[in-house]
Amino acid sequence: MNIAMFTNNYKPFIGGVPISIERLAEGLRSLGHKVMVFAPEPDGKLPGEPEEDVVRFKVMYRKADRGMTLGNCFDKKIGMCFREGKFDVIHVHHPVLVGQAALYLGKKYNIPVAYTYHTRYEEYLHHFKFYEAMASGEYPVSRIARYGREVLVPALITGFSNKCDLVFAPTATMREHLLKQGTKTWIAVLPTGLDSVSFQSDQTHSAGIRSLYGNGCPYLFATTARLEKEKNLDFLLRGTARLKGILGENFRLMVIGDGTERNRLEALAESLGISRQIVFTGKIENTQVRHYLNAADAFLFASRSETQGIVLLEAMAAGCPVAAVRASGVVDVVRQGINGYMTEEDPDAFAAAAARLVLERDAWSGMAEEARRTAESYESGQIAALAAQQYGLMTEQKEDAGYGAHGKGMFVPSILRLFKAA
Repeated sequence: MNIAMFTNNYKPFIGGVPISIERLAEGLRSLGHKVMVFAPEPDGKLPGEPEEDVVRFKVMYRKADRGMTLGNCFDKKIGMCFREGKFDVIHVHHPVLVGQAALYLGKKYNIPVAYTYHTRYEEYLHHFKFYEAMASGEYPVSRIARYGREVLVPALITGFSNKCDLVFAPTATMREHLLKQGTKTWIAVLPTGLDSVSFQSDQTHSAGIRSLYGNGCPYLFATTARLEKEKNLDFLLRGTARLKGILGENFRLMVIGDGTERNRLEALAESLGISRQIVFTGKIENTQVRHYLNAADAFLFASRSETQGIVLLEAMAAGCPVAAVRASGVVDVVRQGINGYMTEEDPDAFAAAAARLVLERDAWSGMAEEARRTAESYESGQIAALAAQQYGLMTEQKEDAGYGAHGKGMFVPSILRLFKAA
């Protein structure tokens, strides 16, 4: 198949969506499919060789420090390159602007459109100053902000999803979430995969990292996150303060990543008395993160806004059992007491779970092995094969039905018949 992928975020920006797209594209190419990624121009020059199989179009809006980009869907380059590509399938990864371009091109050329629900957009509204001002304002202004978060944004996502021919949800939990919001289009579960490099280790490199950031402490934890409000890092630091009450000075926590909240988080760590325990590594290239994870004993995770939580799987691939707040993106990956622990959003419970991971050494070795085994089931080649299978079903359905793109109510029952016949 010849597949066109549309996104508002792509490398060199480091984030879950660009990583997911890159791994899926490479997995599909390894199976013999052709993949062209349509993405906005990067912020600055790209390192290395000129890109292959990527169409870069102009940017309409960019907030680089927060990883927010809106591509100019009116750029004529999109239509020209798409027409030349003679694509069989469109796979869009954002509903805003590029999503509308994907729907338009799908309808124009009668090509099926798949959409991956990567992001719970209602959890990211605080990035917009206007929304923050409304949310913190007086009633009824705050009520309007709450309406936007709880009703309007989910309704917009549902409306977009129902114009697509197929929706991918990263986890079964997110599939149920979309169904409850009113998505009628067929939803298939398609996680982000892990490439083979995620499972490779360099003991010498990792030992150097442990020596540098562990500072001689017996226990080294890690977390990976953009330093933004939606990642719930305030709670993580408060949980770490409670952890200090259990482990004393005998541990360090590497906070891998960067973002607009870094200065405030450093100040919070100071006020909590854990500035010696928290090590902010800054931005680390994604290809290098595995060395930091291999250096750690366990992984801590507090975000409640994930659709999958790919960083959990990356940590597990490095043999790190997990202590995480119970939330979407966590419950589908963490198996309680087997590859990690889930807790409620309670600092004492979280700290106790984190301490158990390193203090119970006999249990730790078994959990580390189970963590690796969990990660192996998400190998990118397997995920790409699942995606190709769903593309094929979607394309066959469109050909059999003989209706224009985005016809109403016909894809779901026909897909069900295909599965029954399989």
